[in-house]
Amino acid sequence: MILGDSLSAGYRMPIEQAWPSLLSDKLSEKGKNVTVINASISGDTSGNGLARLPGLLKQHTPDSVLLELGANDGLRGFPPQGTEKNLRQMIDIIQNTNTKVIMMQIRIPPNYGKRYTQMFSDIYPRVAKATQTPLIPFFMEKIITKSEWVKKDGMHPRKEAQPWIANFMATQLQPFL
Repeated sequence: MILGDSLSAGYRMPIEQAWPSLLSDKLSEKGKNVTVINASISGDTSGNGLARLPGLLKQHTPDSVLLELGANDGLRGFPPQGTEKNLRQMIDIIQNTNTKVIMMQIRIPPNYGKRYTQMFSDIYPRVAKATQTPLIPFFMEKIITKSEWVKKDGMHPRKEAQPWIANFMATQLQPFL
């Protein structure tokens, strides 16, 4: 199950074109037979994810959960301590159901200032280490360098980038599934 925001929800595109919809085929090519549940909602913050998580776990009983949350916290200037607390709580909830959890590093644009962007980026490796949660790289770092892959808002991947993201994510997730 993927619990994320617009980066995983397929912002302004048919859901069939979004990378989570392509992921099971890419994992299949790598020898992993996986059903992907996309529980991502555009605009979600870590707090929204925390509120929805118990119901999603009960409804879907996934074997693994990928946490792709926090970007909207950072873009809204939320205190990093709150985001960190929410991520830790989500990981605790997931681990207490004997479900594997994987977290994706999230970064925000540098225009938020060096201090805030660094404080925000530092959350993820710290939480991963403290909770013994695998941390995978932020796929947007590769997308943002290709203008043909980024929407005019400068923040969301276009449909042309989705197959690459699906392959990247399959490669990153495979060892943990």
